[in-house]
Amino acid sequence: MNTRDVGVAFRVWNRKLHFYFGLYLLLFLWLFGFSGLLLNHGGWGFAQFWPQREVTATQQSVQIPGVGTDIALAEELAAQLGLSGEFDWTERLLQENALRFRVGQPGDMTTVTVDLGTAEASIENIRFNVWGMLRALHTFTGVRDGDPTARDWLPTLLWVVSMDAVAAGSIFLVLSGIYMWYQLRTKRRPGLAALGLGLGACSFFVFGLARLF
Repeated sequence: MNTRDVGVAFRVWNRKLHFYFGLYLLLFLWLFGFSGLLLNHGGWGFAQFWPQREVTATQQSVQIPGVGTDIALAEELAAQLGLSGEFDWTERLLQENALRFRVGQPGDMTTVTVDLGTAEASIENIRFNVWGMLRALHTFTGVRDGDPTARDWLPTLLWVVSMDAVAAGSIFLVLSGIYMWYQLRTKRRPGLAALGLGLGACSFFVFGLARLF
């Protein structure tokens, strides 16, 4: 295969992959775009979620596990209570002889306080509407305080892999798009103007804010 054939094959596959990656990323990018609008415009009436939250409080007896770390105790107690999700944090209440922890999912969070003496669990669940879930997905990482690498919930691992794919795919879309644009000689000047405008705006927020204000 000569150099010309290699160049033709590269352009063909670059174009194909650009389309396929774009189709895969389509709904993810819409999700982040729309949820970003919700975060920026918290006053939009139709997208309110906190006033419409559903709060339930229950009591349930549990079996206190043997000696273990707080997170190990929380995992066992959550399993007894039928809770699933990521553990946001755990807290040992020494004066009350209790363990408190929170299990969260996008759009749903449950705070549990377990009296280690009486083996009684107080459970408060807060469930949000779809707008609250979209906001949560925008910033959802599934890591708990003090341990940025541990994830406890399988859907979180799948989400992380998907977000890595979105990040890598977005980088590829940009680079492949720049390559295809550069092949169109008649579009280079307006393309340079658009590229320069984007670089200038991004550079202002990344570098300029700290220096100018």
